[in-house]
Amino acid sequence: RCSCRASGGGSVQAGGPLRLSCATSGFNLNYYAIGWFRQAPGKERERVACINSGGDTTTYADSVRGRFTISRDSAKNTVYLQIDSLKPEDTAVYYCAAEFSGSHNYLCIGMDYWGKGTLVTVSS
Repeated sequence: RCSCRASGGGSVQAGGPLRLSCATSGFNLNYYAIGWFRQAPGKERERVACINSGGDTTTYADSVRGRFTISRDSAKNTVYLQIDSLKPEDTAVYYCAAEFSGSHNYLCIGMDYWGKGTLVTVSS
């Protein structure tokens, strides 16, 4: 069974850092792009970061570029989202998801597996 499980959320002060983890299982991370998404109350889900199956290409939403960093540890089957300089508008449920990429360089266009989210609440 394939799964992605996000963790690491919590309540934090604005300006602080937070690292989210996405533990994957049931599939080979080297064939999947992994994306981080978020959904704030009353808003549509937004893709904030993606790392390709090769682990050598990353993309970010304009709203988070420069503050968010996606990375992965293939040995641990885990993808991370480092968030620096948190802002109240970063408050959302954060999800990770996997997209089968195979030999293609997909960058989180159509996700295949989704996990439960982790809530990040940023107070000013």
